[in-house]
Amino acid sequence: MNVDLHCHSTISDGVLTPTEVAERAHANGVQLWALTDHDELSGLAQASAAANDLGMKFIPGVEISVTWAQHTVHIVGLGVDENNDLLNAGLTDIRSGRTVRAREMADRFEQIGIPDAYEGALPYAANPSLISRTHFARFLIERGYCDNMQMVFDKYLGDGKPVSVPMHWSTLEQAVSWILAAGGQAVVAHPGRYTYTPVQFDAFFSQFKDLGGAAIEVVTGSHTPDEYAIYAKVARQYGFLASCGSDFHSPKEGKLDLGTVPALPSGLTPIWHDWA
Repeated sequence: MNVDLHCHSTISDGVLTPTEVAERAHANGVQLWALTDHDELSGLAQASAAANDLGMKFIPGVEISVTWAQHTVHIVGLGVDENNDLLNAGLTDIRSGRTVRAREMADRFEQIGIPDAYEGALPYAANPSLISRTHFARFLIERGYCDNMQMVFDKYLGDGKPVSVPMHWSTLEQAVSWILAAGGQAVVAHPGRYTYTPVQFDAFFSQFKDLGGAAIEVVTGSHTPDEYAIYAKVARQYGFLASCGSDFHSPKEGKLDLGTVPALPSGLTPIWHDWA
């Protein structure tokens, strides 16, 4: 089955509307699809309606920003109730800090000779309360400061770079509890992106499991093929279900398009194995 359980729309930092993402997924052969915008649920109704019109199975999702051991990690919630009060209140708190962070990033850009970065990034953010590093990156590429996303993060916006502004997001305990309260399953997104030591990873995965976390992404656009095998081993070691997703944002960005996610390695139990 062609499955994609991690992607983004204009509701957060993607470039296509939820309907357009649904249409692209369906055109590329996706049969089971989730929209997982960052810290925001408002695109799910549109996505669900579009998927239903196309005859594609839809799973409502979200990607929650978390701070763990002074680094940002992302926890995907799948099968969540978008009307759950606890989840919505938590996401509202997270979003409230994004505008302040964006203003500080713009100030840092000004200091290194790149003026009007906030105003430049804003047109790329359909939802101003969710302006992010990705929107600043698109502005820098369009203005010719950098050639691509990777260059932007390597030079300006990655952790420890001149314009990086640390943000205290939700705790891991909060994020997982919100997802569970909303009837969903919690998934560690793209673990290969996180720069933890083996001891830290063990503590992180163990805590996630103890809190009720269900799965990790094994196959994702943020992983190399070698990392598919690494995180398949992690899933087996900790007893996690396995998830997968393109982490699609734009047809011109990222390693995987919707519908091109490779199959999970053998011997894993997919998170969708008991979904009706």
